[in-house]
Amino acid sequence: MSEHPAWPLTLYYDGDCPLCAREIVALRRRASPQRLQLVDIAAPDFASAAGEPDRATLQARLHARFADGRWVSGLDATYWSWRAAGLERLALLLRWCGLRRALEPVYRLFCRLRPHLDWLPHPDGAARCRQDGCALPPRRDEKP
Repeated sequence: MSEHPAWPLTLYYDGDCPLCAREIVALRRRASPQRLQLVDIAAPDFASAAGEPDRATLQARLHARFADGRWVSGLDATYWSWRAAGLERLALLLRWCGLRRALEPVYRLFCRLRPHLDWLPHPDGAARCRQDGCALPPRRDEKP
């Protein structure tokens, strides 16, 4: 892949995943929209465009698309999203073949476990509760 990609990179992420959402918060703080666009595939109004992977495919592994239409996935999508956000030093770690070989099975395991991580605190949990009408459990000292 060219070291001079066609920006912007569009990153398709699962906004319901607490760990994914935390990374997106960090990327959003650092990246300009001219280099990185973010699409939440968990949003109720999300729909794949013609010729794009469907939601199930996008949820199985991180995907990103360059402005010229080229797709990357998995650790490559992570690498390019970090580059788009100006995290060059961190991205360089993913270029090192030894570390990359070690991270690939860890990444595949994370992909399988990710749907079961909803018990972790979400970075915008309070806003989600207001939208979804969450009811807080009664405090221990309160009578139900």
